[in-house]
Amino acid sequence: MEFVRTALADSLKVDKLISFHYFEYANGFIFEGERHDFWELLYVDRGTVEVRADDRTYELKQGHMIFHKPDEFHTVQVKPHHKPPHLVVLSFECDSSGMDALRDLVLTLSDADRQWLSLAVQEGFRAFSPPFDDPSEHRLVRRPDAPFGSEQLMRSHLEILLISLVRAVSVAESGKPPGKLTTEFKANFEQELSERIVAYLKEHLSEPLTLEQLCTQFHVGKSRLKQIFHDRFRCGVMEYYRALKLEEAKSLIREHKYNLTEISAKLGYASIHYFSREFKKNAGMSPSEYAKTVKMKSGMY
Repeated sequence: MEFVRTALADSLKVDKLISFHYFEYANGFIFEGERHDFWELLYVDRGTVEVRADDRTYELKQGHMIFHKPDEFHTVQVKPHHKPPHLVVLSFECDSSGMDALRDLVLTLSDADRQWLSLAVQEGFRAFSPPFDDPSEHRLVRRPDAPFGSEQLMRSHLEILLISLVRAVSVAESGKPPGKLTTEFKANFEQELSERIVAYLKEHLSEPLTLEQLCTQFHVGKSRLKQIFHDRFRCGVMEYYRALKLEEAKSLIREHKYNLTEISAKLGYASIHYFSREFKKNAGMSPSEYAKTVKMKSGMY
């Protein structure tokens, strides 16, 4: 019997990665701008930021993504009234015609697309060494201890994200309803429940919530709640809650409106000493050291 070998077509292929950044910007930050001959995506993981793309200006919020096409001049600015942002910025070469669908668009990512981006970022952290927060550093340094296939997985997750977005744009332009799989995914009980719990956690960062309180609030058992968060976020619900508190602490420090004692109280810590200990465990430095780093990056010294 003769076996026919079919070469699989590449509808969209990322040829080379140029840079990979994860920024935590403070209020007042300004990136004067640049243009280059490759694609760049910017995703707002948290907060708000103003982005200019040629003659267009956008205020992007959490969940928004913009693509800068080759040779497009673009800038970034964090204004005083903005919530200090966390930004994912990836630049890459891609000659596939499918990318044309993403020109001049600001997109709001679905939960599925956020997951693909998150996986790409996680593999990027495994594949390459820091710094990831220096806008002037574009040289990627491979980690000698990178897990097997990390660069390929990063590219694969990025390509899946891009293909998913091109498909979504195509469906939106055609006026057709979304497919059954997408509808079922969005309606999935565990996803909706985890989203409601995360929203609740964010609204109650100043309170000492317990696992028992969350189970009562959302009528779910402890083991089930733990499993949902482990499957979706690879951590426990209380670990996720502590991480939210500490990310909010970083944001408040970058706003320069409150001292560390006030921030500790606003986030419901029993004492400034406990707050400092938890912060250092998470960030690798004390709150005061982090504040000094922020001031240095902002040119406030």
